[in-house]
Amino acid sequence: MAGAVVAEEGGGERAGVREWIGLAVLVLPCVLASMDMSVMFVALPSLTADLRPSSSELLWIMDAYGFLLAGLLITMGTLGDRIGRRRLLLAGAAAFGIASILAACSTSSGTLIAARALLGMAGATLAPSTLALIRNMFHHAGQRATAVGVWTAGFAGGAVVGPIIGGLLLEHFWWGSVFLINVPVMVLLLVLGPLLLPEHRDPRPGRFDLLGAALSLVAVLGIIYGIKLMAAHGFGWVPLAYCAAGLAVGAVFIHRQRTAANSMIDISLFRTSRFNVPLLIDALGTFALVGFSLFNWQFMQLVLGMSPFESALWSLPTFLVMPVGIGLATTMAARIGKPRVMTAGLSLAACGYVLLALVRTGSGIGYVVAALVVVSIGIGGVSAVVTDVILSAAPPERAGMASAMAETSAEFGGALGIAVLGSIGTAVYRSELTTTAPDALSPEKLEAARNTLGGAVDTAATLPASAADALRNAAFDAFTREMRIAAVACALLTAAAAALIATLLRTPPTPPEPKPTTEPDDPHRTDETPSTATSTSP
Repeated sequence: MAGAVVAEEGGGERAGVREWIGLAVLVLPCVLASMDMSVMFVALPSLTADLRPSSSELLWIMDAYGFLLAGLLITMGTLGDRIGRRRLLLAGAAAFGIASILAACSTSSGTLIAARALLGMAGATLAPSTLALIRNMFHHAGQRATAVGVWTAGFAGGAVVGPIIGGLLLEHFWWGSVFLINVPVMVLLLVLGPLLLPEHRDPRPGRFDLLGAALSLVAVLGIIYGIKLMAAHGFGWVPLAYCAAGLAVGAVFIHRQRTAANSMIDISLFRTSRFNVPLLIDALGTFALVGFSLFNWQFMQLVLGMSPFESALWSLPTFLVMPVGIGLATTMAARIGKPRVMTAGLSLAACGYVLLALVRTGSGIGYVVAALVVVSIGIGGVSAVVTDVILSAAPPERAGMASAMAETSAEFGGALGIAVLGSIGTAVYRSELTTTAPDALSPEKLEAARNTLGGAVDTAATLPASAADALRNAAFDAFTREMRIAAVACALLTAAAAALIATLLRTPPTPPEPKPTTEPDDPHRTDETPSTATSTSP
């Protein structure tokens, strides 16, 4: 695999106005699917006060959407290849709208959990279907890269604007309004989709592998659930057992894909560096980006004392500059090659994480946001180019499968980032606070403060003023230290990913000019006879 070349694609038929309007329609459901991952953080206090869920029910209200979405991406991507990407997208949009109404009208925790699960199942159809349609609508390599960049910005933007829109709605309406905003957009998609979006499917799909779909669901859910348990409770036998079971089922799934007559995924693609290396880079970049967001949100809300809505507003610059990074990346990729652009983007992100590694308790919000902007420009550009490379590596008839694999790798990367960086940060925080907490704290209060930064802030509110200030300062210093260590880990990881691309992928060199067909000492050639070798390769 070392030394493999990523060949730049040629031209291809250019898309027209209809395709670009269709792209705008495709981006809308992606924004909403991404928003539904983040808007719950804003709506959680209101719906908790209304529905009174237990701690277990609250966990499933939060996680049901993400679990089902991650577990069904491969199945839905492959299903779209077989029955048609537009058909699956429209069916998913209808289901997403119905589930949104059900979630908004929920009167019990059980109903809301079921609605969130249905939202996850429907959401799993949106990302692979939209990406696969982009692959088939934009045949020109440069236009496709731009379209994928727009799609990437929309998907990332949904996660940022979700808390902002949710906060605005909750100031005037009840918590169910954060779900009802999905309905008009999905109705618009159902109306415009048949008019603007072409239908594409694998012309020879074969039978759908139901057993393979079940194996992939169990494998992904087992691994993701184990990782989530690690993030919440640290490393232990129970989360490791779930991960091991998921990996075992995953091994059975891979074996079946190698032997089945009609496999869900094309195993041969994973033998090419043009496909497997970008998948790994996608996972590593998401690992760092999502994993570190666990720290910057807490820093803004707990250390700097911002409200969730205020911290969401301060996150807007990271979204607003992302199109800049995507535009630069897609433009430069056509000139210097995609591997060099990915290397540059990851190197820039590593510099941003280095800046975050210098954060102190007294660092202002301006410094933190500026560093996050640097990270966002780098990772945003890399994400767009990586996704384009993955799509281009797969044949058009397997575009749904390739899109699903790209999204699945990102889901795994994000979950691992939260679990690993969260576990490392928790260990650092607990160790640091144990030695710096005020001596007057009782063992119970000390343990509550050591569990989380939020626990320390709540504990400080029950103490006298001097002891409260001492505990808050110690907790803020301990958290800032774990944040710096997480930033160092992200900087090393993104730098390693840049080195990986430079090692395993390279842009093909410019071909040399052809040699003259007539040698200089040819007796038949005269100075007046023009050489036939004066033309060069384009």
